[in-house]
Amino acid sequence: MLDKTPHIAILLATKNGAGYLCRQMQSYVEQTHKNWSLHVSDDGSSDGTPDIIRKFSESSPQAVALHQGPKRGIGANFMSLAKNSAIEADYFAFSDQDDVWCTDKLERAMSWFKTIPLSTPALYCSRTELIDRNGEHKGYSRLFKKHPSFRNALVQNIAGGNTMIFNKATKNLLEKAGDIEFSSHDWLTYQIVSSVSGIVYYDEQHSIQYRQHSENFLGTNNTFFARLQRLRMLFANRMKDWNDLNLGALNSLRPHIAAENLRVLDDFTTARNADHVVARLRHLRRSGVYRQTFFGNLGIFIAAIFKKL
Repeated sequence: MLDKTPHIAILLATKNGAGYLCRQMQSYVEQTHKNWSLHVSDDGSSDGTPDIIRKFSESSPQAVALHQGPKRGIGANFMSLAKNSAIEADYFAFSDQDDVWCTDKLERAMSWFKTIPLSTPALYCSRTELIDRNGEHKGYSRLFKKHPSFRNALVQNIAGGNTMIFNKATKNLLEKAGDIEFSSHDWLTYQIVSSVSGIVYYDEQHSIQYRQHSENFLGTNNTFFARLQRLRMLFANRMKDWNDLNLGALNSLRPHIAAENLRVLDDFTTARNADHVVARLRHLRRSGVYRQTFFGNLGIFIAAIFKKL
């Protein structure tokens, strides 16, 4: 009998992930939703990661494909999968190489997607449980309460790409974006879906165990030292540089962006570039952009004053 459940393509980006990869792939096997395939883009591993993938493919009843990564960083590696028109499925799930998925991650996301028209760009993301390199519980990521929207997406990514699942309508938009520069693949995905008035769902229940260790790319961002680092990055123009990339990517999709969100985008752009501080703050307020916390919004205000937005 044919499987009538939605088919999900897992998009796994790897580079030297041999230390944790087997546990991550085992969590795919343990999913209660069984109709999935695995597409791996390896970005030049030297530790045997491709051999681990090949061995897994020999024992997996699900299809496994190994692709050669672009070798332009982790974001480009993920996007090479997301924009690959040869990868066909009903839904697509980003995956890091060193996490552990909750067994109902895919099933829970599919329950939500059932309520969304197939033609509507939609994105599922969630909170995470934090674990150390040995898999011991270390806490949870910050719980966000404010509604996901384009006004939020312009200045903040509320969830990691390792929790994200999106539909075919979203993948089509990512493909239309073409070969653009961006700050991160997950932030760009949140921005694009929300900009076209797509639907973004933030699940307050964690869907993965997010491993924190010295080799992973980003790690958690809810500690005092992480907040201090973000303040340093603000005055080092890191926020400004990220926004330059993000706005360049969004402007390449202007024909697809909803009219109200175009106004928000243009007000935010003026808030960044106006010569006079009063004009910058006026347009910042008109744009309505917001982060999820008081101190996050204070950071936006300070950045606008010093023309660091």
